[in-house]
Amino acid sequence: MANAPVQRMSQLMAKTLRDDPADAEVLSHKLLVRAGYVRRTAAGIWTWLPLGKKVLANVERIVREEMDAIGAQEVLLPALLPREPYDATGRWDEYGPELFRLQDRKGGDYLLGPTHEEIFTLMVKDQASSYKDLPVILYQIQSKFRDEARPRAGILRGREFLMKDSYSFDLEDEGLAKSYALHRQAYQKVFERLGLDYRICAATAGAMGGSKSEEFLAPAEAGEDTFADCPNCDFAANTEAITYELKPVDAAGVPVAEDIPTPDTPTIETLAASLGVEASATLKNLLVKVDGEIVAVGVPGDREVDMDKVEAHFAPAAVEMVTEADFVARPDLVRGYVGPQGLGKVTYVADPRVAPGTAWITGANKADTHAKNVVAGRDFEVDAYVDVVVVQEGDPCPKCGTGLKLDRAIEIGHIFQLGRKYADALKLDVLGQNGKPVRVTMGSYGIGVSRAVAALAEQTADDKGLCWPAEVAPADVHVVAAGKALQTELALDVSGKLSAAGLRVLVDDRPGVSPGVKFTDSELIGVPQILVAGRRAAEGVVELKDRRTGEREELTVDEAVARLTA
Repeated sequence: MANAPVQRMSQLMAKTLRDDPADAEVLSHKLLVRAGYVRRTAAGIWTWLPLGKKVLANVERIVREEMDAIGAQEVLLPALLPREPYDATGRWDEYGPELFRLQDRKGGDYLLGPTHEEIFTLMVKDQASSYKDLPVILYQIQSKFRDEARPRAGILRGREFLMKDSYSFDLEDEGLAKSYALHRQAYQKVFERLGLDYRICAATAGAMGGSKSEEFLAPAEAGEDTFADCPNCDFAANTEAITYELKPVDAAGVPVAEDIPTPDTPTIETLAASLGVEASATLKNLLVKVDGEIVAVGVPGDREVDMDKVEAHFAPAAVEMVTEADFVARPDLVRGYVGPQGLGKVTYVADPRVAPGTAWITGANKADTHAKNVVAGRDFEVDAYVDVVVVQEGDPCPKCGTGLKLDRAIEIGHIFQLGRKYADALKLDVLGQNGKPVRVTMGSYGIGVSRAVAALAEQTADDKGLCWPAEVAPADVHVVAAGKALQTELALDVSGKLSAAGLRVLVDDRPGVSPGVKFTDSELIGVPQILVAGRRAAEGVVELKDRRTGEREELTVDEAVARLTA
């Protein structure tokens, strides 16, 4: 067996820090900087130091091995991309301000790739001409770029990040389903090997387009995604993807609508208090502008509107809130007293909870006046039903009705059945068995490689520092020389033996550093096994410590080598 490398900390390009960085908000940001894994270069841009690069490379290796196992072929595409393919699919504009756009010296438009659907499609168009060339799965592990408005949380939300993106190309939808299933299984193996706790959740396609979509989420307090988990069945979904069935009710017994005076009640809270009713009996109507046109969004008064869902429904159109100037231009829209009945020239979108037959107290489109017994489908029409409320803890599971639990999570993977969106835009056809052109169908699949490092740090760290799973750790064992010459000599000797046995070794041989600092750093750095050459070094005895459990055992050098290489 070839010797594995020994990394001496006396030569390591990394310094540990005692204090958290001033700008650090989340645990992974604090610990990865303090332990010498990464350093900030600019807002949302990070340098990977030697220990961090080792962890990142281990994640890459696992991803690569599982992608190769399903027959995927690795390529490498440029990060600097021409505008034209993204114009053809509409994503040059749809991506909005998050897309890094730039020009060359001749005025040509380019972008830094956030994802590569268009370029992979064009590559297959160039390389595949017959049904015999398909199916094929291609992937790359490459830096991606997004111009985040507020880069935060260290490497969790950067402007440059490392990602595995793969793409499947099939002749028919059944083939796409098979490629999707292969990726789903491969992702499960990847995240299990990484040691991540994760959930597979139904998701929305967003700017990617396509039909079926699922996210792989790692529960963590630092997560920016909220997902719903049913404690009774297998339902799990990003809250943005949860939909409810429209259930009309019988309104035969509801009296006719009538106006009621409600002075000084422009909010749901003041209205409910004035009338002595629950907020859930009222209808909230939020006004927005969609590409400049006013749209009303109706939800029960006790619920909040999820603007991400509203924006997703109207995408790629721009959505913004109405302003005072809009009310001045439309005197029929009375601020605080808008109701869906009698609204002219306004599209009305409602949540499914505002089902046909449901009766509400809502604005009467007159100052200081509301209306009661206003029935959906009788007194006003809904132009479109869309799930637009913020999901709350305890909302019924769409599958079994049990109250849902909400948790924060980090998105670590996302898989999409794109269908023919990109193939249609870029005219990706091959000749079928009958000699006629066949439009190819596609899937797109991403894993956040650098983000997985942060997710692991969030999930596995303890109050002492990082605590890496064995397969991704920067070393198999961290050997600590307590400080004296004899202890350092023994530490280097045992490190050589462990290396000869094939283990990756990090040895703390720093001169002039106190034993206390070395012990603290070994726990901060988080290698799974810590071997200390300390007070019994003269006897050839070392102490083996399990970083996660804290269990300690004194062993001879030979016993320690045998234990660690077993």
